[in-house]
Amino acid sequence: MEPADPARARPRTSDRTATAPRPGPRPLRVALFTDNYGPAPSGLLYAVQFLEKELLDDGCHVQVVAPATPGPNPFKNHPLRSELRLPSIKLPGLPMAVAGGSGFERALDAFAADPPDVIHVQGLGPIGLLGVWAADRAECPLMVTWHTDFEAYADHYAMLTPFLDAFYQLLKVSTKGMKRPQMQDMRRWLSDGRLVVSGLLRRRLTALSRRNLLEAAQDMLEAAELVTAPSDKTAVRVRELAPRSHIRVVPNGVDALPQGRPLPPASGPRILYVGRIAPEKNIALLVDAFAWVREDIPNAELMFVGDWRVSSTVAQKLRAARKRGGVTLVGQVPRQQLGPYYASADVFAFPSTSDTQALVLHEAAHAGLPIVTVDPELRLVVDPDVNGMLARPTPESLARQLVAMLRRLQDPEFAGRAHARSREMASWWTIQRQSEAMIALYRDLAAGQSIPESMHADPS
Repeated sequence: MEPADPARARPRTSDRTATAPRPGPRPLRVALFTDNYGPAPSGLLYAVQFLEKELLDDGCHVQVVAPATPGPNPFKNHPLRSELRLPSIKLPGLPMAVAGGSGFERALDAFAADPPDVIHVQGLGPIGLLGVWAADRAECPLMVTWHTDFEAYADHYAMLTPFLDAFYQLLKVSTKGMKRPQMQDMRRWLSDGRLVVSGLLRRRLTALSRRNLLEAAQDMLEAAELVTAPSDKTAVRVRELAPRSHIRVVPNGVDALPQGRPLPPASGPRILYVGRIAPEKNIALLVDAFAWVREDIPNAELMFVGDWRVSSTVAQKLRAARKRGGVTLVGQVPRQQLGPYYASADVFAFPSTSDTQALVLHEAAHAGLPIVTVDPELRLVVDPDVNGMLARPTPESLARQLVAMLRRLQDPEFAGRAHARSREMASWWTIQRQSEAMIALYRDLAAGQSIPESMHADPS
């Protein structure tokens, strides 16, 4: 980091009014705190790295704070970039590692000695907590982006229990001496007997565990000068969880993928799913729906692109479906090589209700694919009855809408409108547009400027 500049010191502006002049021509300095920086691919990882690249291209100084995990790092040697990797532990059954708290005090001292212009927390795990703590200690503006549906993940991953308990322990230690009122509140509820930690491996995942985690998340969100949400759906969830938070919808940007070499043509209409293949993605729902689709369209195909062996339960169901016929399990494909898979499909199927934006929907829309989904709240690239259809989260309903879409696509006029509408809506949410919005927000935060709330994505 650059030497500390006393002229940049700014008081916290809880009323979000202007208290300091805008920064001069000096490059903006942004610290990105994220609990998910690989090695396994995920929407959050891509969102962070997309933003990171655009910030660097714009001449910003970027520091990444993340768990020490192996994996590719495309910007490691960039002259405007630095990183702080903290010791982490691998959680069984999860495609990520979690920081255990080691090195946190040294990190806090470093940020207090030389604060960035803005700290941007990407997620609410231990590293996210560290970012909140660092912003408080350094007295610099804090932005938090809400990416993950915690309740959905807690429902599906019993192995999160040790993580939750460790998280609580870390909260109890880390909230000592906090200046921000919300952090003081967190300390009080952690200390007044409302939370009892019974040991790292003894607690079972319960409704109480989930509630405690969400209470902690509430205080973290309300400690931020600004919370950004990637969709209207997510903004509503943030408001429900943290009523006093200051919210702005800024969708994650996604650009079209390279087309690459075409795949061999399918023998019939192809339904495509791309993404993580895990229980919370409702994969079983799509498999069951496809059995109904095959009764109406016997030559229909269902292709899964993703690591389908991660969950033994899901893998067993997929193997059985493949054996019955019509199901292709491609496995993990690097993101830049996904273009031909989208181009080969007729319809993109999205059975998840736990996503906060779903970057794969945008990738599919860039490819001109119509979309059938069971989540009526994710509408950034879905225009019902034009390029998309909404089903209820039941096999029968999802199957009916998939069959209806495949049949409507036989009409060239409808197909042309659907393809054009998908591409049009995808073009609204590019990486460049997101980065421009984020940089503008960073500069306003750094200058103590008032930022209007917005609970809706604006495509204009």
